[in-house]
Amino acid sequence: MGVRGLAEILADAAGGVFPPPDGTVTVVPQPSPRDTGVLAFAAHSVVFTDEDPAWVHETLAAVAGDPLAAPLCPPFLTAFAERTGRTVNNIDLLSVADRLPGEPPLPLAEIEDREHLRVLRALDYREDVRVFTADGGVLILGRGVAGRWEAAIEVDPQAQGRGLGRALATAARHLLPEGGAVWAQQAPGNAPSVRAFQAAGYRPAGAEALLVVGQP
Repeated sequence: MGVRGLAEILADAAGGVFPPPDGTVTVVPQPSPRDTGVLAFAAHSVVFTDEDPAWVHETLAAVAGDPLAAPLCPPFLTAFAERTGRTVNNIDLLSVADRLPGEPPLPLAEIEDREHLRVLRALDYREDVRVFTADGGVLILGRGVAGRWEAAIEVDPQAQGRGLGRALATAARHLLPEGGAVWAQQAPGNAPSVRAFQAAGYRPAGAEALLVVGQP
């Protein structure tokens, strides 16, 4: 994969072109001081870190079990976290969708207050953050790992089961700049979230574990 960085790998994956399923692990530099972690595609993982690639491969080789699963297994992630002084955030399903033209499918109000708690929390993980509220839910849009556009949604308990999550996830596609793609992370155990994003047209692309400074 040469000197291609994480941004290029993600751009290809957004278009349906994935790294070769050859069982190897590619190590690329961190796209920013904030972003480090593991991105797993089918039979090919990408570790993005400024640590020595030799350490990554040696540590993976020492992990017992299926080598294809090793980059996202607890032994490697624990060693990776200790090596970098970070905390493993979560192992998420990573999905992606293309931009849609036109207006969002529900009314949204943008939070303009940059000191709002939801905005401040989003700024820990993203730039160019925009936060929108709807009746019973919140949509967060911003640039995250390697500058990719990312969407996150929150649905109030009393508003669940009405399709609001799907509508918010769809709205993110309408709010993207021209020609963009939007990524979303879902905890695999959060089945309602997984279903909402897939119903909104997000395609599963891989799995991801980010390592963050401090507590996630």
